Parts: sequence; structure tokens; C-alpha cells
Amino acid sequence: MTAVARQDLRIGIVGFGLRSILWRDLHRPDAGSTVTAVLDTSERGRADARAALPDALVTDSLDAFLCAGLDAAVVLTPDDAHRVVAEPLLDAGIPVFCEKPLATTLDDADALLEAAYRSGTKLYVGHNMRHMPVVVLMRRLIREGAIGDVRAIWCRHFVGNGGDYYFKDWHADRRHTTGLLLQKGAHDLDVIHWLADARTERVNAMGSLSVYGEIADRRDRRGERMSDWCDVENWPPLTQTGLAPVMDVEDLSQMNMALDNGVLASYQQCHFTPDYWRNYTIIGTEGRIENLGDETGARVQVWNRRHGGYAQPDQVHVVPEPRAGALHGGADRLLIDEFLDFVRHGGATETSPVSARDAVAAGIAATESLRDAGTPRDVPPVRDELRRYFAAGQTRP
Repeated sequence: MTAVARQDLRIGIVGFGLRSILWRDLHRPDAGSTVTAVLDTSERGRADARAALPDALVTDSLDAFLCAGLDAAVVLTPDDAHRVVAEPLLDAGIPVFCEKPLATTLDDADALLEAAYRSGTKLYVGHNMRHMPVVVLMRRLIREGAIGDVRAIWCRHFVGNGGDYYFKDWHADRRHTTGLLLQKGAHDLDVIHWLADARTERVNAMGSLSVYGEIADRRDRRGERMSDWCDVENWPPLTQTGLAPVMDVEDLSQMNMALDNGVLASYQQCHFTPDYWRNYTIIGTEGRIENLGDETGARVQVWNRRHGGYAQPDQVHVVPEPRAGALHGGADRLLIDEFLDFVRHGGATETSPVSARDAVAAGIAATESLRDAGTPRDVPPVRDELRRYFAAGQTRP
């Protein structure tokens, strides 16, 4: 499919829920992009869309949406519904932005890559952490040789709002998420792969529903959204109320990864910590990088001389102010800007559909291992033809 010739893009949004906040970055008529259609199956979503975008077509019909004359579509539905809407959009020749994770099953993830390849339609996945200043800074230091060749990456994810964000709605039901090592962890798994320039080929994992499973107070929250119940006063974790009727995902988990270039990595995720941030440690042949904090003003520290015992870092780099927007360190605006530029002109992007698929594959394999007493699992790669196609910017030779 050729690049869209016009500068003024007509954008459609599928799913006007929590992540629909992206409409503000998409709907910028002065900059050449306008949201002209919204598809949502819920009355609340359609009402919110009409209030935010009174001139847009708002519908619950996929057929009407497909016929709306769109130049691109942004899929923001719950994760297990990505394929059901993204695949027909790709087959119709409409470039797609798909929120992360790409899918909740490997079959669905691979089907979306195959649909993009088959149709020649552009596919972009919303891994916004590749635009977060703290991650960009760490990757730059690695590529500049600050710690030599990477040999190990460790990530600890303290999900301080986990009870409110993930255990009161569909996120708590493995039928809709597979598990939080996939649904929440896909971000960090993609970052680990990006920092290491590799993909996971073997995993093992352990985990449990160790805190929230003790809470008996449950509530059916259909029609509600996280913003309706989230409250920083919901503390300590065991005082939470109104958890999801079905809650069979883990709130504490950890996985080990062997990457295909020899790097060893680990990822730990806890949903009942008092603080909410990510800590990365990257160890190379000539030093170590570690971030303290992950927002503007946080510190990325480098040790690259030998020390006896604990030592102050040899270098300290401050995470800069975002270049645009505020959400996720400005990453959401940069993500949307990159997607719109990709629709217009094609070319290379910081995000990668194959890497998004590889994060899904690693998360699924780890979840299978976790639920099988930690038995190691091999992580199947995408077929070579697809990897080459997406590495070439979604163009054929």
C-alpha cells in the first residue's frame, strides 16, 4: 500500500474508554489530523465520544466505520478484542494503530502480522515506553558504549495502583488478559528486548495471587471505568473493596529470560507496593546503569570504574523534560506523532510490530510456565519472511 498522499488525515478511533484520552493528540486539525469517526459498542463510550467530538460519526457498527472514508484507525478496545476489529481494518486497507499488548494470544498476534503482510497495510503498535525519556536515555547510554556490551538486564516493576487498576474489572479475568505478565508486563518486556537488541527465546516464571485473593468483597462493575473507583486512599491493599467477581490472575510474579543473543534478563511485577515506578538495572562488560525514578527529573546512574563496596555513581544523568505533552513523560504525543508520520510517509519507526509480537510471545510463555510449577518454556519466533518484511519498514523488495 502506498503512503497516504494528503496531509490532512481522517482518523477513526475504535473503543472510546480509558485510553481514548489519546483523541486529544489525534484530533489536531491545525496540524493536519482530524478524528472523523468513533466506533464503540457501549452506550457510555458513544456518549463520551459525542461530547468530545461532536462533528464525528459515532457508531456501534463496524461496517459503518469501515465505510467512513478513513485514512487510519486507532484501536483502543480491551486487549482480547484487538484482532476482531484490527484484522478487518487491515484487510480493508486502513492503516492501524493497535494499543499494546498487540493481542492476548499468540494466534491473534500472528494473525495481525499476517493480515498486515497479506494486505500491505501499515500496522503500528502503541508501545509508548520506547518514547519515554528515561528509556530513551538508557538506550542512548548503552549505544554510546557507556557500559560496554550488555550481558544482563533486570527490571523490578512496583505497581502501586495495582488493586485499583487491575483487580476490579476485566483485567482480573485471565479469559480477557491471559495474565498480567502479558497485559501489564508487555511494556517492560518490549523495553528489555529493545535495550538488549534481542528477543526472548526461553523463559521460566513463578507467581501467585498472594494478596487480593484474600479479599471477599466483590462487585460487578460493568458500565463503570477505573476513574470511577480509583482512590489513593485505598490503602493498605487488604482494605480494598469491590474487587472483580472473577479474579484469577496473579498479583505477584517474576520471570527469567534467556535472550537469543546470550543476554540474561529478569522481570518482577508486584501489584500491592506503596510506590509506583520501574527500576531497571543493565549490566555490561564495562559497567552498570540503573534508574532511580522514571519521570522527569529522575536519575539514571552509571558505574563504570571499579569500586570497593558500595560507591556513588561515576556519572549521573537527569531524565529531561518531555518534548511534548505530559502523559507517560510525553511519550503518548510522540507515539501518535510517529504513527501519523508513518501513515503519511512510511519508513522506519521506533516501535516494531514484530517486537510487540515477541513481547506477547514471551509474556504468554512465562504465564504458561508460572501455572506449570515454573517449568521452562521455549518462545516461538515469528516466521522469517514476516520478520524481514517488518524490519524493512513494511515494504517488499
